[in-house]
Amino acid sequence: MNRKVIVKRTTLSGTPSTSSLRRSMGKARNRVTRSVGPPTLSDVATHAGVSRQTVSNAVNNPELLRPSTLVRVQSAIEELGYSPNRAARNLRTQSSHLIGLRFSPAQEGTANALMDRFVHTLVETSPTAGYHVLLFAGDASDPEVGYEDLVRSNAVDAFVVTDTYLGSPQISWLTERGIPFVAFGRPWDSEDNTHPWVDVDGAAGSEMATRHLLERGHHRIAWIGWRKDARIGEDRRAGWLRAMHGAGLATTGLASRVEDSVWSGAEATAVLLDEAKPTAFVCASDTLAMGVYDTLNVRGMRPGHDIAVVGFDDSQVAQVVSPGLTSVRQPLEQVAVEIVSAIRGLLARPPRQSEGVLLTPTLAIRGSSSYGH
Repeated sequence: MNRKVIVKRTTLSGTPSTSSLRRSMGKARNRVTRSVGPPTLSDVATHAGVSRQTVSNAVNNPELLRPSTLVRVQSAIEELGYSPNRAARNLRTQSSHLIGLRFSPAQEGTANALMDRFVHTLVETSPTAGYHVLLFAGDASDPEVGYEDLVRSNAVDAFVVTDTYLGSPQISWLTERGIPFVAFGRPWDSEDNTHPWVDVDGAAGSEMATRHLLERGHHRIAWIGWRKDARIGEDRRAGWLRAMHGAGLATTGLASRVEDSVWSGAEATAVLLDEAKPTAFVCASDTLAMGVYDTLNVRGMRPGHDIAVVGFDDSQVAQVVSPGLTSVRQPLEQVAVEIVSAIRGLLARPPRQSEGVLLTPTLAIRGSSSYGH
């Protein structure tokens, strides 16, 4: 016998019906103002109450917006956690938003880790302008290795050049090809070079160090620096000369030019102690200052007590050696900020060419110069 089964739909008290659930879900969908998943440019535009183009300008060309509008869009970006789609933006703008930096390992036998600190500050600073740093290896036998491959593949938008020594081929190679770059270091070859650069006033640093020792009563202050073809070293030596001559003191027999190594610094110290009888040393690097420490230790003399010592670059070694080494500290954080600003100007439309920027260092005073004479 056929039976007809009838299912009776009932709604329990307090439980919404199917139709009411559908109405509620529809209203909820209407209240959703951003897409599912990571926030998009459209989400930011809706949240900030501006157009998509305004958001795009805030990310890529903030200088085109009024300050109040830029702040509103940036607040929306931060609140939503929006991150631009870099791949899509690169295709649209034909820009990689990468800055190339050739990175060479620290020279063995030295205490100088200046480039490590500089690279860290540059990597930390560049995202504020919408860029990231691409490191590539160098080759001492061919200084141009790496640049050509990156230029040919359009992998970077610009370079930061740190090899600005006398006769450096990278700067002329990039200049001849019209490739944007900013140098960490002055154009020692020619004052006619017009590329943007940022540097630290080495002469001001060593003059500051020498005056510090003069104020502590030292008059026989020796200089240990690099060989004459090292323009950076000669710049630092000029500050020592300026301070000594400004105090009416002779410098004959008080200077030595050597390679930048601990062993060379130690050897120069021994000669100067025997022949010139200095009471203090100013060195072109912390590496050379460590050579002074070495010779003083061998002779049973104490840095900061028997002989005052000042280095340059304020390396990690200067901060942990005993006694702590007084050293000239370069403002690398500000160097990075100025370099990123210059690159941003070079890559703007139209490009804005910046002038060279020379920054003043400071002196980190520690135990190696704490006693007067």
